[in-house]
Amino acid sequence: MVREKGILPLMTYLFFAYSALTIIISYAPVYFQHKGISQTHIGWLMAIGPLASVFAQPFWGYRSDKWKSVKKVLMVCMGSAIIISIFFFQMNSLLMLMLLMFCMFLFLAPCTALGDSLAQKTAVERKLNFGSIRMWGSLGFATTSLMTGFILEAYSPALIPLPFLACALTAFIFIFLLRDVTPSKKPVTLLNAVKFGRKPQVFIFLILIFFISVGHRANDSFLGLYILELGGKESYIGRAWFAGVVSEAVVFFLTALWFRRFHPLVFIITAGVIYAGRWLMMGIINDPVHVIWLQMFHGLSFGFMYFSSLTYMTRLVPEELQATGHLLFITTFFGISGIVGSLGGGIVMDTWGGAGLYQWLGIFGIIGTLSLIVYTFVLHNTAHTGKEEDK
Repeated sequence: MVREKGILPLMTYLFFAYSALTIIISYAPVYFQHKGISQTHIGWLMAIGPLASVFAQPFWGYRSDKWKSVKKVLMVCMGSAIIISIFFFQMNSLLMLMLLMFCMFLFLAPCTALGDSLAQKTAVERKLNFGSIRMWGSLGFATTSLMTGFILEAYSPALIPLPFLACALTAFIFIFLLRDVTPSKKPVTLLNAVKFGRKPQVFIFLILIFFISVGHRANDSFLGLYILELGGKESYIGRAWFAGVVSEAVVFFLTALWFRRFHPLVFIITAGVIYAGRWLMMGIINDPVHVIWLQMFHGLSFGFMYFSSLTYMTRLVPEELQATGHLLFITTFFGISGIVGSLGGGIVMDTWGGAGLYQWLGIFGIIGTLSLIVYTFVLHNTAHTGKEEDK
């Protein structure tokens, strides 16, 4: 598959784009804590990125469909994110950090989301396995999180800007080697995009995904602080992310073996069950090493959820609005859930500690999973009734 023209640059881009993202997601809370910022205020800062992505991802997804090019949008977004980050890492004021965090994520958030969308569309066009392309993003996430953890433990969290800029600049260079897929000949209008977003089947699905993904995003923001709260070192954070994301890469790599056996909703519900159980167990442990072991379940929970949800959305989305549909799901999963997970998570962690936070996340996961079971049951009955009426 690597021999396919344009695939290797795409894999390399995903590797370094996700590497840049992991430094912000995994280590920004530690960086902010190093600057003397409280956990509640860290929650505010970590909610800023998802808030920006709520606006940025649908906009850039629509622009990508409108321009019929993912490559052009990635050039604008990654280049702008790099420039803004240089100023961001110079700030000490909470207000300026929040402002520049928002501006940076207006451009940074779509860089991985559109990369995934391009990978999905490339896989469909060339009849390749999406998971084996997307796993390179996971490998980048895992490798960089592990290496960054050791660097910060040996030196200082103040060095975070260096690995971030190195990865982001490398990703930017490889954008020039990417190839866009053959665009749809159907016209793209804002009205059609809005109509798709208001489709009941899509709207309800995204609401239910929120209840499960809010735990995922809160864990992204506070896993590192929870490890430190339990007495772990900075390198434990890297080990935890490495364990989780390597398992994610394996799940993506093996998608050809497991995915076609059942409907995507079956795997989404399975992911919800794993998420809920994982959070509840995180709420009762007292050893940071146990956090690393529990992160191994990240591959099953996130791998099943993300791959299956993207595939399910592809079935619901008109061909000309593929990027819009993909980024609408990603906006919900990473954006809206990230706002609630970061803001609420910071307050809960300040009040009840990390254990209390994960217990609440487990409850959210149970609610989302049970609701998805009802959603699937209703869809099945509706489809069955429709077939009966056709007869």
